[in-house]
Amino acid sequence: MDGAIEALYIYDEHNKPLLTHTYTSRPLTASQLLPLYLEHPVPRPNLIYLPNTSPPTLLFNLTHSNLLFFITSSSEIEPLLALEFLHRVIDILEEFVGTPLLAQKIEGNYEIVAQLLNEMCDAGSVSTTEPNALRDLVEVEGFLGKLLGGINIPGKPGFTSNSSTSGMSGISSAGTLTANTPALPWRRANVRHTSNELYVDLVETLSVTLAPSGRPLAAFANGTIAFTSKVSGVPDIILNLSTRSGQQNFNHVMELPVFHPCVRLARWREKPGEISFIPPDGRFVLAGYEVDLLPFTNGKSGTNASNLKLPVNIEVKTSLGLTGSDFEVRLFIMKVSGQGNSSLSGSSSRSSSQVGGLGRASSGFSGGLGGSGGNSTTPILEDLVVTIPLPGDVRNLSEIKASRGDTTYNPGEKNLEWHLPAKDASTGGATLRCTVVGPLSDDNFDGNGFRLDGYYEEDTYQLAPVKAIKTMDGTDEQKDLKKVALNKILMPSSANVSFAVKGWLASGIKVDSIIIDTRKSRGLGDGVKPYRGVKYLTLSRGGVEIRC
Repeated sequence: MDGAIEALYIYDEHNKPLLTHTYTSRPLTASQLLPLYLEHPVPRPNLIYLPNTSPPTLLFNLTHSNLLFFITSSSEIEPLLALEFLHRVIDILEEFVGTPLLAQKIEGNYEIVAQLLNEMCDAGSVSTTEPNALRDLVEVEGFLGKLLGGINIPGKPGFTSNSSTSGMSGISSAGTLTANTPALPWRRANVRHTSNELYVDLVETLSVTLAPSGRPLAAFANGTIAFTSKVSGVPDIILNLSTRSGQQNFNHVMELPVFHPCVRLARWREKPGEISFIPPDGRFVLAGYEVDLLPFTNGKSGTNASNLKLPVNIEVKTSLGLTGSDFEVRLFIMKVSGQGNSSLSGSSSRSSSQVGGLGRASSGFSGGLGGSGGNSTTPILEDLVVTIPLPGDVRNLSEIKASRGDTTYNPGEKNLEWHLPAKDASTGGATLRCTVVGPLSDDNFDGNGFRLDGYYEEDTYQLAPVKAIKTMDGTDEQKDLKKVALNKILMPSSANVSFAVKGWLASGIKVDSIIIDTRKSRGLGDGVKPYRGVKYLTLSRGGVEIRC
């Protein structure tokens, strides 16, 4: 496929054209393109084929911060390339213009946006998309530059002089810019930091499905390794990872890894668990991965949820009580062990140095995930919420009893939320019991619309008292059986658990060491020992689900 990106369009929150940037050919105008997009029913796919245009056009679209982004191409193009380019455009605009990305910011910084779009795509072919490289190519005027305005001062790009050397100033500065252009597209040239720091954030998001018996049906952890590099020069870094069993079979634990372009893939294939790279300056996503928390052993997976070593186990019982109108949710909060001491391993046999101490990030590390309160030695469970979806026929919950925490019933959304704050999320059990109320049936009303509570039966009203009591007993039993059958439909079919654990990962992956190879690093400086910190965070945003 040798297709080209013909144009990029941005619409504001009211679907009014905000910007059109043409790369090649003669694409459709923004006013022609929008009706063709809106005529497709919601939800609209990210790729829409427009056969009635001349020529037929492929329309790639994304919505971000209430802004609508389009890319068009009249030739066959790789869909993932076009969509990834759209994501890169959004990330770059947020990097240079600021977050949240608003229409007013794009309009007020049009010169910067136009330069960025020109550098990111050249004649329809994707070019420079790394933010560090774009900082060297795109001139961003700072606050002082805007304040001084058109004042000509020495050192300012617009400064001119009457001296004979003034004609060469532009050539000299252009030559310097070319010479300082980084060989690595993801790292800026001449990086300097007063405080040298390296931080690693390992974040895993759980996706677990449990059977009614508690047996896990599927359990996965999707992980992200976020790295923050604030080191002068060009550092060459080796990040060593391990699991609970060390580095043995590491490639079987970390499945489907994806890496930043700075990672040396040959090194990873040779030594799984060892990531060698020259980092971009600042914060970036170093790697992503997936871990199967239920590895098959001899053709069989784990037998219960305790094999997962989750911090929270849940159990749901339905159709309780005389009429089967009650259900009960039981939580078992478990104590999890941390990732261990975050100290450095022994010295390497190579000509390299392990600079500084690898410890937990202090409160000064504001860019890291996980915040304060939990660490790799004493994990902390936070934001524990149990969400119970209810059938649409549930009219009300007449009784809600929780042994711990607070409950919130949302009639409009048809769910019940059980919140357990950190002070109530201590180790042990917690119980929630609820009584559901179904819709009013026609048997509860007479012909005039008045409600009858069923204290007597019309057929047995004037019969002998003993016979009437027997008839009422038989009728009550039948009514109870009928109520049990009706209330069974009103029982929840699942329950979801959300939580966050700081200082613990479900996969057991941890950072052993961060090594700066002094042989390959350049411009680091003598005696510089960067501080290094590691944080672990496990998230479940309704990802742990038990079926009833």
